[in-house]
Amino acid sequence: MQMRRLARINAVLQRAEESGLRAEKNGRIAGRVSADLIKKAKARTGLTSDTELVEFALANVALEDNFAETFRKTRGTVDPTLKLGF
Repeated sequence: MQMRRLARINAVLQRAEESGLRAEKNGRIAGRVSADLIKKAKARTGLTSDTELVEFALANVALEDNFAETFRKTRGTVDPTLKLGF
């Protein structure tokens, strides 16, 4: 299970890299959040650095593919007489 999470984290960060979203680290973010939230997120991801955790979380949001929303929007748009071959 942890291997899948690590693979997902690496995939998200790699996509962010390929999209140029990690090219320069010239922004700064600060905020107050629950220590329990940070602890749980780090435990769940396996990340230990606050910077990595924030970068992963932001990349997740920035690269969201909206699959579920798109899937819902297209519901019922396929012709019911279409032959799918099975």
